Amino acid sequence: MNRDTNTQTATHVADPVPVETFLIDPDHSEVGFSVRHMLSRTRGRFGSFHGTVKLDREHPETSSVEFVVDAASIDTRQKERDAHVRSGDFLDAANHPEIVFHSTRIQRVSDDRFDVTGQFTLRGLTRELTLPVTFHGVARDPWGGERAGFSTEIELNRKEFGMVWNAALDTGGFVLGDQVRLSIDLETVRLAQAGAA
Repeated sequence: MNRDTNTQTATHVADPVPVETFLIDPDHSEVGFSVRHMLSRTRGRFGSFHGTVKLDREHPETSSVEFVVDAASIDTRQKERDAHVRSGDFLDAANHPEIVFHSTRIQRVSDDRFDVTGQFTLRGLTRELTLPVTFHGVARDPWGGERAGFSTEIELNRKEFGMVWNAALDTGGFVLGDQVRLSIDLETVRLAQAGAA
């Protein structure tokens, strides 16, 4: 008597790709800004910052970012001006040493563009902020590590964060504009490879 043998074919379900942690590489990243000064624009940058991106490549909307800037690290290439910007008239860095962004939700706009909304804290005041972020993809570097790139640019009204100092001009108007253009370019390195060059 022949007995049929039922052969079960196991269906392999691919393991989900884990959320990966990428650390900001400050040596290959930049946090800059500009603001109108009379008839031109004054530009500067922050020299010290750090942060983490939790990246879900398959479902980017579930990713997250934490970004911290050292307020005292501001550099406008002029020492007296830097000291003024660090003072209570502007960043008040002695009392509020960190500028922090912590994402709360991410919405896809296109394949490489996302609206990243989060809590932004500057000078001790927290506001909800949406950053239009471009994702530049993931690439392997010459040392075997993996890197991911991101960039954003946005304008902030400095008065919303208590920075109301200004000086009137004899010809009318004021020395400084209210809108500050913030630009961020980040190169990040996957945590497993964070020790690479």
